[in-house]
Amino acid sequence: MSAGARDGRVRGDRQKAALVELLEPVVGESGHDLEDVSVSQAGRRRVVRVIVDADGGVSLDDIATVSRAVSAALDETDVLGGSPYVLEVTSPGVDRPLTAPRHWRRAAGRLVKVAFTAEGQPEESVEGRVIAADDEKVRIEVAGTDREFPLAGLGPGRVQVEFRRIETEDDDPLHDDEQIHDDEEGDGESHGH
Repeated sequence: MSAGARDGRVRGDRQKAALVELLEPVVGESGHDLEDVSVSQAGRRRVVRVIVDADGGVSLDDIATVSRAVSAALDETDVLGGSPYVLEVTSPGVDRPLTAPRHWRRAAGRLVKVAFTAEGQPEESVEGRVIAADDEKVRIEVAGTDREFPLAGLGPGRVQVEFRRIETEDDDPLHDDEQIHDDEEGDGESHGH
């Protein structure tokens, strides 16, 4: 790595640390967690990307509120060196790795895949549904069995996208209140019963 690239990386690390220090309390005041912040160059402007999350999820209204607060905080300081910027505030996607205890708590009820390593044992790939989590352990239902894993032994977990196929009309929520029958009266209309 060249000296120029190393200097740019150090400046970027310092800038990120300064942004985290500035924005964590601003985002926290709205009841959200600052998950990540990054700065990239887009032409003459910088793009500041702020990722936020909360226990109950993040709504569009939440994003707008956090965006206004973050924008005001950035405008009041020179952490970006006074250069113009574009602010993007977003929630983490489903592909975000589960690494912190709060990530695991928020994944309760979700299907996850994770590598687990117990001391002196080979790595085990685990897939199951998160039941609960705290600061030290995660409970996952694996193949119908409730198992407890120390957080320290878990690698980054990944939420698995699930697509549920409706097998029969009885399982179809659109048909719970109303059944559609063939046109018995011959008038070209179906009638609900």
